[in-house]
Amino acid sequence: MINSFKNYLVEEEKTLYFVWGRMNPPTAGHEKLLDFLKAKAGNNPFRIYLTQTEDNNKNPIPFVQKVKFARKGFPQYARQIMLDKKLKTIFNAMTSFYDEGFKRVVIVAGDDRVREYEITLKKYNGKEGKHGFYNFERITVLSAGKRDPESKGVEGVSGTKLREYVKSGDFTKFAQYMPKRLSNADTKSVYNAVRKGLGLNEQKEFRNHIQLDSVSETREAYISGSLCNVGDKVIIKETDEVAEVKVLGTNYVIVELNGMQSRKWLDSIEVIEDYYKGLSKSTADKRKAHFNRNAKKADDNKSAYKPAPGDAKAKTKLSKHTLKFRQMYGEDIAMAKQRISNQKKIEKRRDAADAKRHDRMMDTARLAAARRKNRNTQP
Repeated sequence: MINSFKNYLVEEEKTLYFVWGRMNPPTAGHEKLLDFLKAKAGNNPFRIYLTQTEDNNKNPIPFVQKVKFARKGFPQYARQIMLDKKLKTIFNAMTSFYDEGFKRVVIVAGDDRVREYEITLKKYNGKEGKHGFYNFERITVLSAGKRDPESKGVEGVSGTKLREYVKSGDFTKFAQYMPKRLSNADTKSVYNAVRKGLGLNEQKEFRNHIQLDSVSETREAYISGSLCNVGDKVIIKETDEVAEVKVLGTNYVIVELNGMQSRKWLDSIEVIEDYYKGLSKSTADKRKAHFNRNAKKADDNKSAYKPAPGDAKAKTKLSKHTLKFRQMYGEDIAMAKQRISNQKKIEKRRDAADAKRHDRMMDTARLAAARRKNRNTQP
């Protein structure tokens, strides 16, 4: 005799597909698991059960709150995400399924849990226990696939990884792995729920500091005032000549040599003290004498073009013809190339900033669309 219409449906469907998982917190990776569950279930009923264990290690979000987050993150499966405090273990759930009249069950799990479920669930099939009694015709465990912890996408996401992001205060990385339908406000709520469960204070500031790469160590030292100052003696690297700094520009200096001033890029000069580092006392003395002697020689004196002691590979002093050319036409090609290189680096950083702004705008638009859809699909 059929007692109810519900029993009639169960008899017709017979097989129940389900997932039993921690989901602490729910992630974009879990959505793939649930999509797999639905696809395998076909016309059979399917359900999603979250574990009820609560602690400050692997289970920081309380059960009821976790179910709430999961339903918001996966609104398409909200009706299948069960909230039944009586089913504290998977064996309680199996007994409940059997009492409902199901003859076969299929559990979908990660590849690392398949063997465990096959052994434990079949072990108690047809045996009375503290959990009650169940005796199914068939218990099947399906693998949803292996998780690659090295993957940078959702395939590599895990609750452990996300909890580490929370501990380190990295909301940006945490948010990247949240369900795509979860609003930004709800993502922050999940993040702070994990923090609270881990015993950490609520985080109210969610803008991560971005440290841009230095364009140049020399440039950074110059800005900090630790490179050189007006009046310092510097070496012009290309010619090994000694000059005096007269003006500090934005990314250049104006030096004076033999009564004439010229502009030099920061990486084309070196402070005298640094130029003698690592040299023996005798070599340093010879180098100083070399600079003092050559600075007074005429440009057409070939002896002025010899490399400084201890620096055999250095470029020698420029000829008077080259000097005349530079006085007429300005800085050399190398300096122009450096200027172009610096400009390209600035443009690259600007492009990166524009790309980030675009991504934020797209994220905001997607979140707004998801919120509108959630309001229309709430169970």
